[in-house]
Amino acid sequence: MSKIPFKSVIKVRYAETDQMGVVHHGNYAQYFEIARIEWLEALGVSYKSMEERGVMLPVVSLLTNFKKSAYFDDLLTITTTLKQLPGVKIIFEYEVHNKKEELLTTGETTLVFVDMKTKKPIRCPDYLLEKINNKQSV
Repeated sequence: MSKIPFKSVIKVRYAETDQMGVVHHGNYAQYFEIARIEWLEALGVSYKSMEERGVMLPVVSLLTNFKKSAYFDDLLTITTTLKQLPGVKIIFEYEVHNKKEELLTTGETTLVFVDMKTKKPIRCPDYLLEKINNKQSV
């Protein structure tokens, strides 16, 4: 299995910044979520369709390492990579670069596959594993 990287682009909105014009740290969880959902869609699986099949993916861990600031109106490229083949959990790694290709932030999220009816952890659905195993990149 390759790590399946995918790039998303996000433009920093004014409301996402603090008084100094710097992106507030709390916005990175949303940036990672946007990038993760786009990663799934590029693979051919929508998050909505997973929920319609009774599977949800709550975040159980979020790690963020800030190296440089992002600012209002910056175009950020978020590279999302699958860390390993998923089992009960799926782990994504992130790199956030600005237009100058400077590394601003790195991160990692761990999500757990959960049956929506029982609220219990389950293994990664076969249809998602099949898509992952058949892709070299998205």
